[in-house]
Amino acid sequence: GEHYNWIIDPLDGTTNFMHGIPTYCVSIALQLDNEIVVGVVYEPNNKECFSAWKNGGAFLNNESINVSPTTKVADSLFATGFPYYDYDKLDGYMKILKWLMHETRGIRRIGSAAVDLSYVACGRFEGFYEYSLNAWDVAAGALIVIEAGGGVTDFKGEGDYIFGREIIASNKHITCEFQGKITDAFKA
Repeated sequence: GEHYNWIIDPLDGTTNFMHGIPTYCVSIALQLDNEIVVGVVYEPNNKECFSAWKNGGAFLNNESINVSPTTKVADSLFATGFPYYDYDKLDGYMKILKWLMHETRGIRRIGSAAVDLSYVACGRFEGFYEYSLNAWDVAAGALIVIEAGGGVTDFKGEGDYIFGREIIASNKHITCEFQGKITDAFKA
């Protein structure tokens, strides 16, 4: 039979919320067997509702959205999140951070992975990477990115990003270069 599983984060961006920084959201995903089939991210401060369903496209407040058409890393804006307590991969993380500082338009650390992913989906960011995340941080946002025409992988370029605790999302045009740098930086 079919197995449905809700993956919900009632408040992604808790630290922002606690400090009165206006970026946090509710993230809701529906998983059918091993696949995410519905994703919704609601950011109340900007009254923005990002949504997607499998093979149905991605939307912001019911308007269709797509990832950025930018093709060069040099013209791209990236997002990340700092690890809170898992510093095992910090050296690789800092390598990527340094590369992004030198080679891109900039890096933002907004404080909500679900918002970061939604911003990749609607073209505000070209790429996002983070590790030590939980399924409820990324499940909805990952589907929204995919349905908006983007690519989502783990650090090895494979598909274990929902429960694998690491994620790369991008607009697909810069995926090859971005993915390559990350895979290289995080080699054991």
